[in-house]
Amino acid sequence: MPEQAISLPDVETFERAGLEAWPGIEVKWDGNWVRRAAGGYTKRANSAQCFDPNDDEDVEDRIIGASSWLVVRGVKPVFRITPLSAPALNEALDDAGWDEIDQSHLYAMKLEAQEPDAQGKLLPLLDPAFLAAQQKLQGHDDAMMVRMKALLAVMSVPATGIVIERDGEPVASGLMAISNGIVITGNVITDPSRRRQGLAAAMMRTGLNWAHEKGATIAALNVQADNPAAKALYSGLGYQHQYDYSYRIPGAPK
Repeated sequence: MPEQAISLPDVETFERAGLEAWPGIEVKWDGNWVRRAAGGYTKRANSAQCFDPNDDEDVEDRIIGASSWLVVRGVKPVFRITPLSAPALNEALDDAGWDEIDQSHLYAMKLEAQEPDAQGKLLPLLDPAFLAAQQKLQGHDDAMMVRMKALLAVMSVPATGIVIERDGEPVASGLMAISNGIVITGNVITDPSRRRQGLAAAMMRTGLNWAHEKGATIAALNVQADNPAAKALYSGLGYQHQYDYSYRIPGAPK
């Protein structure tokens, strides 16, 4: 019999995989709304999000509650807005003057075996070599690395750091984590002086091959709408646009 084709998941499946693959250090559910805090490292892990368009009771009070919860944990109020967000949530944020920032896309594809880079390294997320590569390429200071390590320490799904080297130096890096058969990619970075040399693609193929060997069948990632180079990279690897999302933050006082 012919092999059955794999269909891509729906929005909720991707978003719940993202929750598990890129968790908060503290998590609190309020109905189908979730709050996450992770010391301020990335908006995704430090935001509130609605997972059910119909969960729209007491929206104004719940916005205040989520915002206060984040502030108490040293995080600025942020809402992640996806196709699952209740329309009433967006309306309430509009009425309260919240700004929309970081318009982004989720890209995904069916995962097949990839050709890893000969100089690619797969490392535990807290391996000093992976952390050093990320710090060098991302330009993070020591305080940011403390926040990054704290988040990586709570990741409980299969995950790996990826480092591509040339002449003994890290030139591209990223990480991948697998939730429910979906491999989520994050922290993708290339040495600015070595761009347009296929290094990011080599890093991606190395990690995707690892994920395929681990049994992942779908690959997904987030990319900002105003990053054409990243979108071209991912499209070239076979990723396709699935849906849009953005973040909302309180507007400046008038």
